[in-house]
Amino acid sequence: MQPLVSKVPLMVVEGNHEIEKQVENQTFVAYSSRFAFPAKESGSSSTFYYSFNAGGIHFVMLGAYIAYHKSSDQYKWLERDLANVDRSITPWLVAVWHPPWYSSYNAHYREAECMMVAMEELLYSYAVDIVFNGHVHAYERSNRVYKYTLDPCGPVHIVVGDGGNREKMAVVHADEPGNCPDPTTTPDQHIGGFCAFNFTTGPAAGQFCWDKQPDYSAFRESSFGHGILEVKNQTWALWTWHRNQDSRSGIGDQIYIVRQPDKCPVRYTQTKRSYASI
Repeated sequence: MQPLVSKVPLMVVEGNHEIEKQVENQTFVAYSSRFAFPAKESGSSSTFYYSFNAGGIHFVMLGAYIAYHKSSDQYKWLERDLANVDRSITPWLVAVWHPPWYSSYNAHYREAECMMVAMEELLYSYAVDIVFNGHVHAYERSNRVYKYTLDPCGPVHIVVGDGGNREKMAVVHADEPGNCPDPTTTPDQHIGGFCAFNFTTGPAAGQFCWDKQPDYSAFRESSFGHGILEVKNQTWALWTWHRNQDSRSGIGDQIYIVRQPDKCPVRYTQTKRSYASI
C-alpha cells in the first residue's frame, strides 16, 4: 500500500488484522507506526481514536479493539469530542469503526454487541448521521436505526467490508434457516466479551437471530465493491455503492440520506478548540 498511501490522504481505523500480537504481548505495532493520525490535534492521546473535519463532515474514528466502556479514556474523549462539534460548520456527523453493530450476515454476527451497548446511546444523543464499518466481507446498508428499532433520528449504518480480500465473500445470512450462529461462538476476546443475548422485544423476541431479513436491513449484497459519499448541502447527502465488476457507470445501490435537525436535536457546547482538517 505504500505507493498509494504516500500520495493519497487516508484516514484509517484499526481492525482485527492489525492486532498482530508480538513479543511481550505487543499489538498494533505496525498500524501505529505506519500511519499518521491527527490524534493530538483532536484532543486524543491515542492512535486508536481521533477525529477530523473534511468539508462539511466531522468524522469520529473509534477503536473497537481497546477499552470503550463508560469509564474508559476513549469514551470520555468521545463525550468531549461530540460535545464540541459545531453543526453550523460541520453539519454532518459520521462515525467509523471496524466491526459492525448492524449486520445480518452470519459472519461476525453481533460480535461487537458490547461496544454497541456501551456507546450507541451516546452516538444517538448527538444525532450521528452515518456509521461506516468493515469486517464483514459483504455490503449492507441499514435504515435509520437505534437499538434494533427503526428510528428516524438513528444513524444509517453502512457495512462496506467488500473492497477485496483473499478470504472470499460473506454470503450466508443469519436469518436464513439453519444459519443462525451459536451464541457461544460469537465472543471475540479482543472486542470485549459477550453481550449478544436473545432479543427481548420486537419481531425476533426470544431469539438470537431474526427469521427474516431484519427490518433495519434495507439492502444487502455479497459482491466486491466500493462506495462514494457526496455531501450536497447541510441536510442532503448522496451515498452510492458500486460493484467492482460493473462498468464505471454502474450503480449497485444508491440513496439520499436526509438530515432532520429540527426533529432530531443535538446537544453540544461550542469551544475554541479547532479540529484537524483535510
